[in-house]
Amino acid sequence: MDFKTIVITGSSSGIGAALARALAAPGRTLTLLGRSAERLGAVAASCRARGATCRVECVDQTDADELTRVLEEAGREAPVDLLIANAGILDGRSADDPVESRVAARRVLETNLLATIDLIHVLLPTMRRTGHGSIVLVASLASLVPLPDAPAYSASKAGLLSYGLALRDAVAADGVRVVVACPGFVATAMAGRHLGPRPGEISAEEAAQRILAGLQRNRAIIGFPLVPFWLSRLSLLVPESIRRRGLRNTRFHVGE
Repeated sequence: MDFKTIVITGSSSGIGAALARALAAPGRTLTLLGRSAERLGAVAASCRARGATCRVECVDQTDADELTRVLEEAGREAPVDLLIANAGILDGRSADDPVESRVAARRVLETNLLATIDLIHVLLPTMRRTGHGSIVLVASLASLVPLPDAPAYSASKAGLLSYGLALRDAVAADGVRVVVACPGFVATAMAGRHLGPRPGEISAEEAAQRILAGLQRNRAIIGFPLVPFWLSRLSLLVPESIRRRGLRNTRFHVGE
């Protein structure tokens, strides 16, 4: 993949960090965004050891002005030709509440969906003008099988999936490639907040390789593991009584 200038959000740990390391190579400039300066620094050091040039930016993704400044700086020497929108938060109901709070729901939607759309709109005009660029939106299998313990998280990922697929068609003629990754369970600190079974869980490094392979093939939806992905796509066709029974058997609790 011939990428020179790359921006990865949520790159201080998990899938984002694994993607940064997988893409790090001589001749590439990576701008790594995240919330932990210490973890970002460690990821950047490993990327530099692989020959990449790295910039790190601790930024709140919901701060549109600061985000715009960072992205414009990232593309100052050469236009950004790969954006991986991976940043997201997971929040939901506590053990004592039937649903998540209004504050938690709004925070999740603003961070995972609305801020990601802002991010895209900063970089998309240049990609369209140059006729070159790729955008990866990291959603989740929860976009296909909503989690009853985390409605806003599920909605944010479903929104990313719909937005990404629509955007893909909208800008394809401009030479801009858009793909949506829908990982299942990945062994990350955020996923570890879920209490309950995590069938088919894979490492962040394996998830990164699958995402990059799907990007290379320009697949509209990069879903994995394969069996859970296809079961998820079919799940909404299953009668509600059966679907609810299955969800009860794989109950998720988010938060403290």
